[in-house]
Amino acid sequence: MSRIPPGFRLSAATGIHRGDRVYQQDQVEIISHARISGCVLGVLADGMGGKSGGRKAADQVVLTAQQLFERFSPEDEDPAELLRQLVSEAHLMIKLTALSAEEEPHSTLAAYLVMPDRRCFWIHAGDSRLYHFRGPKMVKRSMDHSYVQRLIDQGQITEAEAAVHPQSNLLTGCLGTVNEPVPTEDMIEQLEVGDSLMACSDGLWHYFNPNELGTVLHSLPPREAAELLISKARQRAHGSGDNLSLAVVRVEALR
Repeated sequence: MSRIPPGFRLSAATGIHRGDRVYQQDQVEIISHARISGCVLGVLADGMGGKSGGRKAADQVVLTAQQLFERFSPEDEDPAELLRQLVSEAHLMIKLTALSAEEEPHSTLAAYLVMPDRRCFWIHAGDSRLYHFRGPKMVKRSMDHSYVQRLIDQGQITEAEAAVHPQSNLLTGCLGTVNEPVPTEDMIEQLEVGDSLMACSDGLWHYFNPNELGTVLHSLPPREAAELLISKARQRAHGSGDNLSLAVVRVEALR
């Protein structure tokens, strides 16, 4: 638990499951700052690339996040710049890894950084999502860098049609590609008691609507919420589920 003055704490949990795939190519971690209470980084990566390639890419994202966050000084450094640096350095490391990988490795990235003053910064590339809930209600979520999201934005298909579209797995941006990634950034001015943050891969969000996610995250502690969401996603996958992972942080009042 990390404390946020005055009178708040952060409760957190991660969850991961291989689904029905042969290889686990997701990676997820929540890291508390070693020196500053109330400063937490959540990072999630969904790797792509045959056999070990995707896992190597996801590993590079988490390893880069650990190294950068260890050196981060919340008092005098820009949180948004830290996240931009995470994207650019992880992208470079994945491309270097590709020189020896069996297939060209890529990875999504979804990361949020909670600051001691309750500001929250987030960044993403690909179709791993970031959600902000206030109580059970979704305040906002990230928009996927994907072909079907582009079709939704253009008014050609609906969200429901996107979920069953044959090209729903085509990404328009991620890490490790030839082109430099163009991540999307956002900021929450102030987290409140009862707020929840979640990063998750498409192997999880695909099976839920925002109301379901918000209800679970509001009703249960993060550890139990993560377990329930993974269990329900596995049921709804009917034996054909992708790797799935999530990282949850909730702001709670000190009792």
